[in-house]
Amino acid sequence: MKILEAISNIAGKYFAVWVILAAVIAFLVPEAFLMFGGYITILLGVVMFGMGLTLKAVDFKIILTNPMPVIIGLIAQYTIMPLTAFAIAYLLQLPAALAAGLVLLGSVPGGTASNVMVYLAKGNVALSIAMTSVSTLVAPIATPLILLGLAGQWMPVDPISMFLSIFQVIIVPIVLGLIVKKLLPTTVEKSLNVIPLISVAAIIIIVTAVVAGNAGKIATAGLIVFLAVILHNAAGLFLGYIAAVALKLDEGTRRAISIEVGMQNSGLGVALATAHFGPVAAIPSALGAVWHNISGPILATYWAKRPVKDQSTAKVDVPVGDSKQV
Repeated sequence: MKILEAISNIAGKYFAVWVILAAVIAFLVPEAFLMFGGYITILLGVVMFGMGLTLKAVDFKIILTNPMPVIIGLIAQYTIMPLTAFAIAYLLQLPAALAAGLVLLGSVPGGTASNVMVYLAKGNVALSIAMTSVSTLVAPIATPLILLGLAGQWMPVDPISMFLSIFQVIIVPIVLGLIVKKLLPTTVEKSLNVIPLISVAAIIIIVTAVVAGNAGKIATAGLIVFLAVILHNAAGLFLGYIAAVALKLDEGTRRAISIEVGMQNSGLGVALATAHFGPVAAIPSALGAVWHNISGPILATYWAKRPVKDQSTAKVDVPVGDSKQV
């Protein structure tokens, strides 16, 4: 178990490196990874099950004690990201499938890798965890409705079908994780340090499957799509921070909202795009899985060197290896 824990910590700490390497290898040798294409939804379910195992009641305490930052962050998450994705898709004149895929990337909830980035950035970790959890739980309703309004002009959107997909791939595994944790608390507690290894492996396989299945399309349209993903991520990080500044929130909260808004659950984006829009629409989310885990650590490192002067940052310990989804 000690060896697995050590490997898990390394896997989480250098997650961005593994994702980049895996994506490059899948692009160069796609035939070796095509077999994983049919398992994307199952793999994401595994990641969300891991999230359910790690959720605690204290993660939601801030919603009762200080709900306003959570509400502000949630609104920013589901307005800034889809609207900037819509604008960028128009600005760059992306093809229909890629435009819909970018809007989809902007319409999914935040990923828990953001919790680690907020911790490293000396931000409000309790707020970050609450935002991730709440945005994930409301995703079955928010994501389909946003896509219906913004992406329907490019691709047909069936909100009921998408609601069921998100419910099955997110809510069901999380609830199962909570049930298992309730029934087998001791076993789960002993396994917590290994969960990041399983989740990191699942996300990497998802990324390789999408990259391998679209290697040719990425080669021809990859530069413009990667530019779109970079602009989208930068807009989320910047506008999330500006929104928090405008509302006079403290620095730790600003950092948390910025990172939460800018970093998306790319794995969910890949699964939904593949199931509802086709594999080409999954390219923005696949590239997002790579880029978000480059920009996030860069920003976190920058902020880590600039300590927060106020006292409102969360006193929550988040292991550096605890990165469970993208």
